[in-house]
Amino acid sequence: MNTLKRLFCGLAVMAATSISATAQTDDFGLWYELGAEKKLSPKWSLGLEGELRTRNNSRTADRWSAGVSAEYKIVKGLKASAGYILLYDNNPEELTYKSDGFRPNKWTPSYWGVRHRLNLSLEGSKNFGRLELSLRERWQYTYRPEATGKKYDFDEESWTNVRGKGKNVLRSRLEASYDFPHWKFDPTASVEMFNDDSGIAKMRYQLGVDYKIQKRHIFGLTYRYQTVNGDDDDHEANSHLIGLSYKFKF
Repeated sequence: MNTLKRLFCGLAVMAATSISATAQTDDFGLWYELGAEKKLSPKWSLGLEGELRTRNNSRTADRWSAGVSAEYKIVKGLKASAGYILLYDNNPEELTYKSDGFRPNKWTPSYWGVRHRLNLSLEGSKNFGRLELSLRERWQYTYRPEATGKKYDFDEESWTNVRGKGKNVLRSRLEASYDFPHWKFDPTASVEMFNDDSGIAKMRYQLGVDYKIQKRHIFGLTYRYQTVNGDDDDHEANSHLIGLSYKFKF
């Protein structure tokens, strides 16, 4: 047990060190999460969640979101879930240029906009004593409605619309957690891969601890490092992310 504690603490120190080592090139943000979970039966449960994210070294609000989900336990160690999330995004300013690289083409000022997200998940888990390993596969579809009059066309000298767009993503997450006896802080570690039509769009690495009070109140602290490849509809960059969360189970 002492060896595992030292290993987890070492990983946490490495994560904190990487923040200062790459702060000049990567962004930094904070994620605040609130959730509630209601168990309806031995197999069914419902969940609610709300979230605020920041970017630009946590100086700018990135997005708000609220969601609802349902989970069904198929057999021991295998469960399925479905959810809907309403996203309210702070889209950053965008300016494109013509082929000569000097003349402006189109300009989109920063604006807030809505997106709708659906997801379906299947997750399997296996316990090895106090160590639990799990693999989750999630299909995610996000739709951004058309935004009226948000983009300026320099050729037409007029405001145009940002087109509506839908996007499919397959998220694959491998997670490990450990339940230390007589220790209220349960550590977790995970790696998640985001795949879209272009290939691997994003990678997310996470370390965290949960603190439970009477099995109903769950407080979480997480560190995430995220790398982004190519165009990203979430307007995310390579980032160090600190998450603070609270969930109530009833």
